Amino acid sequence: MPEPAAWKYQKITKPMFEAVAVDCVFFGRVVTCVGDDVFEDGFIHLKDGKIAAVGERRDAPEVADKVDTGGKTLMPGMMNSHAHLSWDGIHELSQQSIFDPPEIRAYKAAGNMLKSLRAGITLVRDLGVHDANLFTKQAVAQGIFPGPRLLVSGESIIQTGGHTYWVCREASGADEMRRAVRDQVKGGADLIKIMACHDTLEFTDDELHAVIDEAHRNRLPITAHATYNDCIARVAEFGVDCIEHGGSMSDDTIKILLDKELPIVTTFSALVIQANEEIARAFGIPEWKIEERKRAVADKSRFDGLVRAAKAGVPIVFGTDAGSPAVEHDRIVPELGFMVEVGVCPDNLDALRAITARAAVLNGFGDTLGTLEAGKLADMIVVDGKPDQDLAALEKVEMTFIDGKRMH
Repeated sequence: MPEPAAWKYQKITKPMFEAVAVDCVFFGRVVTCVGDDVFEDGFIHLKDGKIAAVGERRDAPEVADKVDTGGKTLMPGMMNSHAHLSWDGIHELSQQSIFDPPEIRAYKAAGNMLKSLRAGITLVRDLGVHDANLFTKQAVAQGIFPGPRLLVSGESIIQTGGHTYWVCREASGADEMRRAVRDQVKGGADLIKIMACHDTLEFTDDELHAVIDEAHRNRLPITAHATYNDCIARVAEFGVDCIEHGGSMSDDTIKILLDKELPIVTTFSALVIQANEEIARAFGIPEWKIEERKRAVADKSRFDGLVRAAKAGVPIVFGTDAGSPAVEHDRIVPELGFMVEVGVCPDNLDALRAITARAAVLNGFGDTLGTLEAGKLADMIVVDGKPDQDLAALEKVEMTFIDGKRMH
């Protein structure tokens, strides 16, 4: 493995924020996210930071501490696999990126971690753009500030003058690409992100090969912003590990994704939320943009490639691009609802698996997170309602646990 980031050599005498894992049995409806399994009158036993047992109420162990939720839903902690914690979800992106000083980025990230925890998000995959997320990860890891589990990319890597050049790490030529990767590794990145296209394909073949090879040499996965067929096919063939956003796809491209077992993290939220006139106007979205978003949401044919990919077996994972205007970090339901509406998820339970079980696999935690099963880590939320029947219930998260520690 690469050398750890410098901050990992620091001795922490005592975390500023720490909580104790509970030893408690919770009663309620249990949506395990293992297939379609639901215990209508079930229990979860959290102990020593893990799930000690799960099942029907009648099989619950006798312990001192018990919480009867009165039929509320217990389910795995949710994961946002495409977010930007130091973008506030309110203001225009280039303005924040150019004018926010590092201190403000830190405050925004801190606030957005609290909002995420309150929304039941127990893991955030922060795909950077700038390098603020490297410091956010340090703050949580060292107990400086409470937050969800974090996977961070550091700076997104782009060709010089490429898509969102005003906030990403520019590089030209294969050697600069490798240096850009190494700098993220040095800072403690968990994965590498590249911006592989906008209106046109970006990176020369040599650059694309170098950035992917260097990530893999450092034993890190690499994901690509890829929004249309030619870009998706190109980065998949070159060897990336995940597709961000996705878009139009031919049958041949879908076959490449299947052959290489590549997931897609869809991000519909900006379209869906900004198409809502009342919300969009409150956030200052221009009228022309609102009309553009409304047309996009109404034209379901534009999502045909993603739907065909999902039906063919390409794993579809939840992400919101949180931090984009009107896409705040506690907005979960619009994305999940549209995933079902457009057909990349056949029903609510599958949408819940996209934000739990499949997200855990994508993020390297398939054996330890994502489902409520004995032996897994105790990341759990309590929801006032039945999200498997009505996704809007997820707007009423009452408790959030990470490693059995109550975070909300």
